Amino acid sequence: MMKKNVLVWIGSSLLSACITSPTGRSQFVFMPDAQVNQMGLDAFDTLKKEKKISNNSQYNQLASCISKAIVSEQAGSWEVVVFEDKTPNAFALPGNKIGVHTGMLILVDNQDQLAAVIGHEVGHVLAKHSNERASQEMAVSQGMAMIQAIGSPQSALGQTAFGLLGVGAEYGVLMPYSRIQESEADIIGVDLMAKAGFDPRQSIGLWQKMEQASQGQQPIEFLSTHPANATRIQSLEQHMPQAIALYEQAKASGKKPQCN
Repeated sequence: MMKKNVLVWIGSSLLSACITSPTGRSQFVFMPDAQVNQMGLDAFDTLKKEKKISNNSQYNQLASCISKAIVSEQAGSWEVVVFEDKTPNAFALPGNKIGVHTGMLILVDNQDQLAAVIGHEVGHVLAKHSNERASQEMAVSQGMAMIQAIGSPQSALGQTAFGLLGVGAEYGVLMPYSRIQESEADIIGVDLMAKAGFDPRQSIGLWQKMEQASQGQQPIEFLSTHPANATRIQSLEQHMPQAIALYEQAKASGKKPQCN
């Protein structure tokens, strides 16, 4: 009888762990949001201690202005930090944290392309991709020990934890999001930027520019963890009519960001 009750409890726990993503995809998300958010907060605090923060007022104003517009309809306040780092990279973490490298600010041509980057990264957070990855890790390994190791990013478990959050490359550990998660973040991100009044067509230009920047060289970090390819661009092109409709609605409602 007890064995039966245990099996029923396990079954109900697994069923309750199944949620639906913003795009309608079924996900296995087992960990409490509060726990994953705390992991994001701890990881961001570690990055701020170990990486140099930019004092460039123009960079900070640009990143903050675009991020504020992107997350304007999301709950809670978001912290935005520009890191002094020449690599073109950006990330968002659970707990409402956004990091942008100065290298990314130099690479993009306009505010819309940076909005595409930030929208994509926020899309990962809204779709709970970190929770999804951490839940899968907990289901097959020492999940709790990994969570506790977030304060020791140089350790093996700490590196795994940072990798699951999407910032493992900072410590030499590449743990790319899955193709499904990447595609999902693309769609969520392009809709977010369009709703904020940024031109979604620039998202395609961004990925093309990123690929061009890495041609003939070692693939740049952002593309190592966020692979850009013909399939991604094709998917964005297919979704573009819907995104442009959102963009036109945003402009009609007076949303015209002037972040440059």
